[in-house]
Amino acid sequence: MPDDGAQHGRRMARKKAAVDAAIARAERDKGLLLVLTGNGKGKSSSAFGMLARTLGYGFKAGVAQFIKNRRDTGEEAFFASHPSVQWHVLGDGFTWDTQNREADIASARRGWEVARAMLQDATLHLVVLDELTYLLNYDYLDAQQVCADLAARPPMQHVVVTGRAAPECLLAMADTVSELRDVKHAFRDGVRAQPGIDL
Repeated sequence: MPDDGAQHGRRMARKKAAVDAAIARAERDKGLLLVLTGNGKGKSSSAFGMLARTLGYGFKAGVAQFIKNRRDTGEEAFFASHPSVQWHVLGDGFTWDTQNREADIASARRGWEVARAMLQDATLHLVVLDELTYLLNYDYLDAQQVCADLAARPPMQHVVVTGRAAPECLLAMADTVSELRDVKHAFRDGVRAQPGIDL
């Protein structure tokens, strides 16, 4: 039976009351740790959306891209020259490209020193740690030390971590965790990565 206007109005009034009550209960401000994980597309894209929001408010930000070593992505072309962004491409390429565990570990440790410096910089409103989870899952970095560094950051600094299979210590300490599910992907149908969409 179709909903009439009166029923709709009552339902929306109940919903508004519930939403207003939830907003009223949210009284604290803090630096958030957000983890974007799962096999689906869009983890880095979501992080860069938050980077755009940060810059829109006039705040400063830092980006550490682990694993990737390419310098021709749309996000770098757009954000890296922005005066309020520290942009660091810290990887040597995907592990199946490098095929050298020792070199990958050394690269990860050098990269983490750069990231740690950003996590100690209270002027950075947002730090994006893109594809960090892989370095933890492959034991290139010590997950407990990384989590300790994240916990020691300035209290109002926000951090976004992206990558598949986020380890438990990250999930446990995160304020927000989103898991992107892979339903369908053009690449499996033979479509190459598309500029402006995938890179």
